[in-house]
Amino acid sequence: MGYMTINNRRYQFTDEKNVLSVIRKAGIDLPTFCYHSELSTYGACRMCVVEDDRGKVFASCSEKPRDGMVIYTNTPRLQHHRKMILELLLASHCKDCTTCRKNGVCTLQKLANQLGIHTIRFENNKEQLPLDMSSDCVVRDPNKCILCGDCVRTCSEIQGIGVLDFAFRGSKMQVTPAFNKNLSQTDCVGCGQCRVVCPTGAITIQQNVTQVWNVLADKNTRVVAEIAPAVRVAIGDKFNIPKGENTIGKLVTALRMIGFDEVYDTNFGADLTVMEESKELLERLESGENLPLFTSCCPGWVKYCENRYPDLAGHISTCRSPQQMFGAVLKEDARMNKEEKRKTVVVSIMPCTAKKAEIKRPEHFTDGEQDVDYVLTTTEITRMIKEEGLDLNLLEPEAMDMPFGIASGAGAIFGVTGGVTEAVLRRLVNSNRADILQEISFTGIRGAKGIKEATVKLGEREVKIAVVNGLANAGIIMDQIRSGEAYYDFVEVMACKRGCIAGGGQPVPIGPRTKKARMEGIYKVDRTAQIKLSNENPIIATLYNGLLKGKEHKLLHNQK
Repeated sequence: MGYMTINNRRYQFTDEKNVLSVIRKAGIDLPTFCYHSELSTYGACRMCVVEDDRGKVFASCSEKPRDGMVIYTNTPRLQHHRKMILELLLASHCKDCTTCRKNGVCTLQKLANQLGIHTIRFENNKEQLPLDMSSDCVVRDPNKCILCGDCVRTCSEIQGIGVLDFAFRGSKMQVTPAFNKNLSQTDCVGCGQCRVVCPTGAITIQQNVTQVWNVLADKNTRVVAEIAPAVRVAIGDKFNIPKGENTIGKLVTALRMIGFDEVYDTNFGADLTVMEESKELLERLESGENLPLFTSCCPGWVKYCENRYPDLAGHISTCRSPQQMFGAVLKEDARMNKEEKRKTVVVSIMPCTAKKAEIKRPEHFTDGEQDVDYVLTTTEITRMIKEEGLDLNLLEPEAMDMPFGIASGAGAIFGVTGGVTEAVLRRLVNSNRADILQEISFTGIRGAKGIKEATVKLGEREVKIAVVNGLANAGIIMDQIRSGEAYYDFVEVMACKRGCIAGGGQPVPIGPRTKKARMEGIYKVDRTAQIKLSNENPIIATLYNGLLKGKEHKLLHNQK
């Protein structure tokens, strides 16, 4: 414990890792571009510089707090430095702000306005570089990059992939894949975490809004929406709704007003996934073959495993993800409905950019037909709602459509890390008693820790489980499994830290309080759900005895 003086006021600090953390704890929002608390300290942007009582200027993000320090955060000298940095950044930056995807939420734009930068004295002599539109998930615009390195460190440190890095030197420096390749030519998994941390419009979501508006306008097309669990606790961020609040009813109303014919909950698809994945796990446990079973819900993780650990890819569950299961069921239901003459288009609303690539994988086609036609991220559907002139906060909530409008709390918790595992365990234990459900939740599978382990007794057998979030953590576990150092029966992996609530398509910024609120919001959905187990969903039983009978493998498992 120590004390430091900030702007003539005394503040206490304990275990803060740098001066910047103490300053922010004191309620001063010191500007940064390159600093993220979960990444290594880079100290390149120099926006967080402070001045001590001896006149020394230093970056507060890379300086440890010391007892007795006296610092100032906004002296005339510091103002001059920050304004000069911003002016130089703006001088070499694409200034198409009005048409930029980040307009209104761009950190560079925000700070330029905050610090009163209204004129730029320097000429932009930088060469205009082509956009990289090759990825189904994200778009890279090097002309808007400010070289903060956030995407580089996220891809390397959090995701363990290292697709992006710095190239060239001086004024020609760029952030780019090796050998200036397009993202589609690299090991990029489409997770979109680079887009989450990018402070400008250098990395944005690949948009499908125009295509969806077009199908909504087609009177000969029936457009069906499915909404992922993590969307409902995040979309409210952009409509002045308290963080983490469940807005599913309001979102259903908005989608109907936009023009969607039917609106369903991907939680129903998650219930189907629980049924199939728990069955597959039991079969593997009984045979003792092909263990551990890896979950298949996260397309970023699946692609990562295929790219980096092809020898272990056979352990991935054959089950489709909830999005793909539900898409296949909706398309099959449309084929069986002889009264419906219109073409059916399925649009999924997801927190995830990688889902945009998942729908195009050949194993997710049924009889040659794509099961999910378009993926809209939370950010994209927010844009559509605003384009329609709607304020989500002012809408009255409405219920989902039937027959697929009922889902369990087990399906809802798929949106957080550990949720898939908890839902499968509920199914295998097959009890909805409150004490047993609580006991499952206390096994150690909940929480934001990157790698969690648990041992659960099923019958006479102890099942060893690992729950992982963040692909760099997945790499640690996979190396241990490959070497024989660790053994598990069931491994859940989500590419994004904390799971889908912090997916690449979610509204930004996503700070610690936002992540916590979204996680609590998901668990609240589960707590208030009348149905706790996927197998107790009455529509699931009806579906297995009807539409799915004899087609379970065809519609619910990967067609390889």
